[in-house]
Amino acid sequence: MKLGILFSGGKDSCFACYKAEGEVVCLITIDSKNKESYMFHTPNIHLAKVQADAMELPLLVFETEGVKEEELKDLKNAIKEAKEKFGIEGIVTGAILSVYQSSRIKKICDDLGLECFNPLWQKEEEEYWGELFENNFEIIVVGVACDGLTEKWLGRKIDEEAFFELKKLKEKFKFHLGFEGGEAETFVVDCPLFKKKIKIIKAVKKWEVNNGIYLIKEVKLVKK
Repeated sequence: MKLGILFSGGKDSCFACYKAEGEVVCLITIDSKNKESYMFHTPNIHLAKVQADAMELPLLVFETEGVKEEELKDLKNAIKEAKEKFGIEGIVTGAILSVYQSSRIKKICDDLGLECFNPLWQKEEEEYWGELFENNFEIIVVGVACDGLTEKWLGRKIDEEAFFELKKLKEKFKFHLGFEGGEAETFVVDCPLFKKKIKIIKAVKKWEVNNGIYLIKEVKLVKK
């Protein structure tokens, strides 16, 4: 089955692509102008093209103003174009807990006659991170927005030592370790899907009171 991946460049969409059972023929990225979008990951979305190049896969990028519910029309148009251009028969998402996201994507797929797959659905937090580590996913934090996650986490690689710290913080501040409540955003710099690794050349931290982003300004692909 030919598949399109809803792709943000974060850990969930990358791992969903890795777990996809079928032929992945394209990535689909929605560039939302609304940083508080209910549907779409936004930090460093401009680097999805670099990740697609690392994976040697074609990428379709569609812009949306990010107006709640209205943005679904833009998503539908993007998926429709992927079907027409690449002959996809199904869509893969990185949804884990969000019924809001998964139900709306499922309806779009139904309308377009496509299958919808959520390979990470209801995956337990620690088990999920264990799989990421086991499969050599190199992940950094590019956004934080919850109590317990301070500016020091921006740009930090989540290795097993960092994950141990996250678990202790979770016990105190009660956030979801998979960041399903928007507690943090991630960016994948390397994984088994990448033919080359992403090296960050220049980045800046932007912090406002109790939340911030790690804005990546310049990268290059390097040999692994």
